[in-house]
Amino acid sequence: MTDKIVVLNTCGSAEEAARLARELVDRKLAACVSVVSPVRSFYRWKGLVTDTAEWLLVIKTSRALFERLRVELESSHSYELPEILALPVIEGSANYLSWIDGELQSADIQ
Repeated sequence: MTDKIVVLNTCGSAEEAARLARELVDRKLAACVSVVSPVRSFYRWKGLVTDTAEWLLVIKTSRALFERLRVELESSHSYELPEILALPVIEGSANYLSWIDGELQSADIQ
């Protein structure tokens, strides 16, 4: 098991997805954010089943930065309740995992 995680987040527009992706990388809260567009999401919201086009962010980061990343997403997102799910990275290419480390801000920086 590594200390890396992949965080999933969906957005309502390509512009918002690009803005959030850039902010997370600029702030070194993510080494890389891939935008998958569009995805079709079905979910129940306020009693109604919704069928919506969304843009999926696949965010590569570390467990140590999750809380700061979560706060950033929640404060910058247009959704009332943004999806923020962290999945563990069990294994990965040593070179890629090392690159992620080099791109992330130090967990000691507040």
